[in-house]
Amino acid sequence: MLQLAIAAGLVLGLIVGLGASATGSTWLLALAEGSAPFGTLFINAIRMVVIPLIVTVIFASIARLGDPRRLGRIGGLTMAYFWITLIPAIAIGMGTMAVGLRFATKIEMPQTAATSVPELQSIVDFLVGLVPANPFAAASSGAILPLIVFTALVAAATGTLPAVRRERLINFAEDGSEALIKLVWWILYTAPLGVFGLVAPVTAKLGWDLLISLGIFVICVFVGLVLFLTFITLPLVYLVAGISPVRYLKGAFGAVSVAASTTSTAAAIPVTLEETTNNLGVSKTIADLLVPLGASMHRPGSALFQGAAIVFLAFLYGVPVPMAAVGAAMLATFLVSLTVAPVPSSSVVTMAPALDAVGVPVAGLAIILGIDRIPDMMRSAVNVLAQMSTAVLVDRWTGGGTNTRPTIDPE
Repeated sequence: MLQLAIAAGLVLGLIVGLGASATGSTWLLALAEGSAPFGTLFINAIRMVVIPLIVTVIFASIARLGDPRRLGRIGGLTMAYFWITLIPAIAIGMGTMAVGLRFATKIEMPQTAATSVPELQSIVDFLVGLVPANPFAAASSGAILPLIVFTALVAAATGTLPAVRRERLINFAEDGSEALIKLVWWILYTAPLGVFGLVAPVTAKLGWDLLISLGIFVICVFVGLVLFLTFITLPLVYLVAGISPVRYLKGAFGAVSVAASTTSTAAAIPVTLEETTNNLGVSKTIADLLVPLGASMHRPGSALFQGAAIVFLAFLYGVPVPMAAVGAAMLATFLVSLTVAPVPSSSVVTMAPALDAVGVPVAGLAIILGIDRIPDMMRSAVNVLAQMSTAVLVDRWTGGGTNTRPTIDPE
């Protein structure tokens, strides 16, 4: 119902904005412009919760790994696979959107929403800046990337503590993230009004061109996700584990259905565990470790979506993205994609650092949020397929457990 309400807010905002643009009606224009403060409040609320949510989620995810020496080869292979597959996902998203935007009409967004491109640092200055002298100052100034580095280091150190102390800190972080997730839900309940307040004023000034561009955005995301599955996930599963694409997709159908319908891979964990062990022959030990971890940290579909959204919003706001800025955006997207919480549209909420990296206004997130239901379903399905592939591949690379593998049909 919430997603329907958000979609309704988008549709009403488009109707009012398009009506004001087409007819020049004074009262429609006043309604569109008068709703702008609601949009500002919504964006402020989203930005308010981004930093603590990212900190608690990434801390719990990394600390839960435990002592890296104990995890050994399984942990190393898993994290390497998580990280390596995110880079092509982001690149595919950016590349697909860049091609698709050739068919979009150039839009002049309101100057009040546009920002200048920040001066790019040298690689040395950028790396030095990732280690904050004062993490609290970094948090208060909105410098999320240095805060993520600090959080990751503390989480890694926490993983080496005695079990009682480690669990105490992890439970505290997980409880905090649950409270923040609840707060996100409260904020999302105001999204219909907030989206209306952000879309209506913009549409009143831009007209039909914005609606056409949004359709192109959704199509490009879908194409990018299909390319990622076709050329990354499915070939790896076939070449390493010997499972054909047809069998793999058939074996993961239940988990994909749950993830897509709920737009949450966390909600699909029980089904994912069952199908990973029973249908795909992964040992229970590997599945119990990697499926929940993947649901917390491995979302290449979300990374692809974020990469596409950066290019799309940069196009809307007329922000040039040179190759140097592309690298910064990919790094920012790579890091924040590891912190996406199991909340509908959380991939949109956590995009602020990547947008800041290329100078795109954060207010553009509301435009994406209003149409996010369909892309969210698509990327959730791809996320759960990628998460199951991690368990399959690591199980094969490490020799698996005691489960008997099913016969692999040569489909």
